[in-house]
Amino acid sequence: MAEYSAFSLLKNALTGNKDWKPAWRKPDPKASYDVIVIGGGGHGLSTAYYLAKEHGITNVAVLEKGWLGSGNVGRNTTAVRSNYLLPQNTRFYEHSMKLWENLSHDLNYNVMFSQRGCLNLAHTPGQLDDYARRGNAMRHLGVDADLMSVDQIKRLVPALDISGSARFPILGGLMQRRAGSARHDAVAWGYARGADRRGVDIIENCEVTGFLRDGGRITGVSTTRGEIRAKKVALAVAGSTGRVMQLAGISHMPIESHVLQAFVSESLKPIIDTILTFGMGHFYISQSDKGGLVYGGDLDGYNSYAQRGSLPIVDEVMSEMLALFPGLARVRMLRSWGGLCDMTMDGSPIITTGPLPGMYLNCGWCYGGFKATPASGWCFAHTIAKDEPHEFNAPFTLDRFYRGLVIDDKGQGATPRLH
Repeated sequence: MAEYSAFSLLKNALTGNKDWKPAWRKPDPKASYDVIVIGGGGHGLSTAYYLAKEHGITNVAVLEKGWLGSGNVGRNTTAVRSNYLLPQNTRFYEHSMKLWENLSHDLNYNVMFSQRGCLNLAHTPGQLDDYARRGNAMRHLGVDADLMSVDQIKRLVPALDISGSARFPILGGLMQRRAGSARHDAVAWGYARGADRRGVDIIENCEVTGFLRDGGRITGVSTTRGEIRAKKVALAVAGSTGRVMQLAGISHMPIESHVLQAFVSESLKPIIDTILTFGMGHFYISQSDKGGLVYGGDLDGYNSYAQRGSLPIVDEVMSEMLALFPGLARVRMLRSWGGLCDMTMDGSPIITTGPLPGMYLNCGWCYGGFKATPASGWCFAHTIAKDEPHEFNAPFTLDRFYRGLVIDDKGQGATPRLH
């Protein structure tokens, strides 16, 4: 496949753009593969890409029940950050950040990664102390972090209500300047193209309906396009993990599936040049290159597999936005959508071998799935290829919940919906 470049862009412009090749093939499934990856979202595609690129395993199939990128990778607010408190998460997400910083060059595909920073607002002295603690923990592990004063925040985001009459006064904030956002569709397309050009088969409209076994070992899958055998079967299906695991006879997992809604407004002139989070509620907002405000908040509090949300969360998110930006009261919401979050008991992911021989599991991403896309695939590919975790994902085991080795970065205890 030809490289994307300024020269190829000019050449095709002069020839009517008739010579562009499809970004990936549309193959029929083969009878068997070395590895099957279930799930054609960001994590599944990045896993296949790094299996081929880093480990030379190219006889790989990615099975997607719908069209490529129809799940969470196209249903999120695109934030990328590594501003975590606990070292297990900080090391992992910082590795992801470093992969993000070179991803467009690595994939030869512009994922539109924009390092505009992420600012967490503090509204009480105790919260500001907590952000100082987190920032110091980040710096100890080589991650950038800066405490910002009220004056600095006002200069950065003039539209914020920092007046003395604000309902939630702003006392400062924690800034990670290397954080930012990326174009979610471009991430899926870039990884798909990169995997395909290394020999990976991306098979769309191929839903897994069961698992093939030899004794207790998983040896393949049955699908809507026939049986496909493999030496190794890897799951990366996000909020559908519980349902797919039931097909393998595993009915109890330490995760819950919830809907997470997101919203975008009509296009406005630039008013927010960073990603901003609200410290007195769960709210986050940024502005896209098209001018739309992209924002979201809490999960819907009930378990669901639907890709749509409820009106109480809409009301809550809008109220929090107006607490920060009263001037946006008359801005119109353009559209909303919902993604499925697989919430673990401690708010941290699972990337591991097992729980059945021949099966590998990648799930439990909570709110952190998109930002983790490169490191998730990189570590999962290592785990599949080596049959052991990399040091970055070694803490994210399935058995940590009964061994008492939880990674509770938010400090909410064993309540998935609160993470």
